[in-house]
Amino acid sequence: KVTSRDCVASIRRWAKRDALGQALLDATDELSAPDDRTIRFRLKKPFPLLPAALGKISSPMPAMLPERLANVDAFRPIPEMIGSGPFRFLGNERIAGSRNVYAKFESYVPRADGPLEWNAGPKQVFFDRVEWTTIPDAATKASALIQGEQDWWENPTHDLLPLLRRDRRIKLEVNNPTGAVDMMRLNHVQPPFDKPAVRRAMLYAISQADMMQAIVGPDPAMYHVPHGVFCPGTPMASEAGLEPLKGPRDYAKVREMLKAGGYAGEKVAMLVATDYAQFKAIGEVAADMMNRIGMNVDYVATDWGTMLQRRNNRGPVDQGGWSCFSTGWEGADHMDPSSHYAIRGNGNEPGAWPGWCVSEKLEALRSAWFDAPDLEAQQAICRDMQVQCMQDVPSIPLGQYIQPVGYRNTITGVKPGFPTFWGVRRSP
Repeated sequence: KVTSRDCVASIRRWAKRDALGQALLDATDELSAPDDRTIRFRLKKPFPLLPAALGKISSPMPAMLPERLANVDAFRPIPEMIGSGPFRFLGNERIAGSRNVYAKFESYVPRADGPLEWNAGPKQVFFDRVEWTTIPDAATKASALIQGEQDWWENPTHDLLPLLRRDRRIKLEVNNPTGAVDMMRLNHVQPPFDKPAVRRAMLYAISQADMMQAIVGPDPAMYHVPHGVFCPGTPMASEAGLEPLKGPRDYAKVREMLKAGGYAGEKVAMLVATDYAQFKAIGEVAADMMNRIGMNVDYVATDWGTMLQRRNNRGPVDQGGWSCFSTGWEGADHMDPSSHYAIRGNGNEPGAWPGWCVSEKLEALRSAWFDAPDLEAQQAICRDMQVQCMQDVPSIPLGQYIQPVGYRNTITGVKPGFPTFWGVRRSP
């Protein structure tokens, strides 16, 4: 049984870790559960994004947990994986880094109607069991899909797409039109990127096209540049302020900019998660570029989990700190400022995203966006935010690329967005 108390506790826990959730609670005077079936929001002011916040599809999203789990400190892992959906997580069958297993939850009752798209609609389950396998090597993944050992590959690497296309039993589809957006995150509290002029010089060195081609190859239909801080092709996107990212790259000019900006040869510890093909690819391009502009690069090859731990270290490089890392998001994460961590200027707050950018102007613009009266006003504020990002450089946008999914023709019902297993069934 899911009660409103479970939901209120879950929303509060989620909001502590999510930018849009934080904005929602900042606008809320009261969040309570007057009875088992009622969730009450009393707002300080109108907050039109409340439904969008509760229906958020990207991570972190407001999953409903039992109250006892939702009350666990939001910055600590919960001890059990128990939610309110159509599958049960079989923790006793989990193999860390290799396999997660889910079983159909027989007591779940899906809604009776509604369109089945993204996360909306009836969550009907047609498999008794789902195994999500993690395979580090891309070629092994491709072979497993071709041989029928696996049914579905979430994110086939682009170099193997021609091989998969030759197999008529495999379908390749772009089911997320927002694609993936990548960036380089800079550490604002340690040299050399504590200096604004050094950060701005980097904008003139980065070639977004080189970054994207390292992931998807030369086909321009598979990537979009120039890419700013909002997902291309969505209402808040523009090219305002993107001049530093356009045109030929002049490394000699950048070396002069770095010297004038105060770069004195400090070691640049660049964290590269080599277990993700796209981050390894752009990490190698970035390291080459930084060497060419005269930076003292320490290429720190690591796995994703270790990188996540190290990036929390605010100390100097020689004490386990870092200078920059590359990461990526679903384009849906960056459609507007509401849940866009990488353009926050709240670096002095305890829950700030590693990199710790402090910018009163960015925070003021973000607050103004929430209060904007219409789409036109929101778009104007987003153009101003992007221009300000080119000054403060909390992160460097590296481009957007299109990511197909691949699955065998023995299954159907694969939906847009990140992988969900309801609605998927064996083909007739």
